[in-house]
Amino acid sequence: MNEKNKILIVEDEKDTRFILEKLLTKNDFEVVTANNGLEALEVLKTFSPKVILADWTMPMMDGLKLCNEVKSNPNLKIIYFIILTARTSLRDRITGLDVGADDFLIKPIENQELIARIKSGVRIYDLQSELKSIEHNKALVEIACTIGHNFNNPLSSLTMALENLRQEIAEKKLEKVEEDFAIINKSIEKIQVLIKQLTNLENPQVIDYTDNNKMIKLD
Repeated sequence: MNEKNKILIVEDEKDTRFILEKLLTKNDFEVVTANNGLEALEVLKTFSPKVILADWTMPMMDGLKLCNEVKSNPNLKIIYFIILTARTSLRDRITGLDVGADDFLIKPIENQELIARIKSGVRIYDLQSELKSIEHNKALVEIACTIGHNFNNPLSSLTMALENLRQEIAEKKLEKVEEDFAIINKSIEKIQVLIKQLTNLENPQVIDYTDNNKMIKLD
């Protein structure tokens, strides 16, 4: 069974909130409602909608302030935000866009248009989530290539020196162990430097590793 797309309705007028909830539920959305922006922020702590449908004018915290809070939060800003308003001026719309609103609907709302806009918002949310996942996976590959490339040399030296040391001890050629210990110490120092470079990255530069992969430049 497919999971329903989640929508948060933020509306202070009880009748309007009820009608919107019934309409969206009927169209197979999972709906949670809030009376104002402050309640909505509490809801968002436990509910993860793809679209927020919020009235502009509400007590406690209006739709614009809520939008600003949502779009300022790295964990919430991907949510598609639709503002409901009776205001029709271009200046009002620009004000809303400035705080990050994704769309506007003018009251009274035609049901089919509302559903179409919400479905469009869900598609945009899904696309952004997919792109975010791709970027995340790409970053993981770059980190893996960086670690593999930079750590391979000192680890190979360390492995060879330990194997040499094992043989020399077995054959009691103790006069040669100092050289092995020197290589081991040098390899450990290289690894420590690489770890320090990785943990202190501030402005990482990505360079080509293979034709299909990139890595982070450490030096």
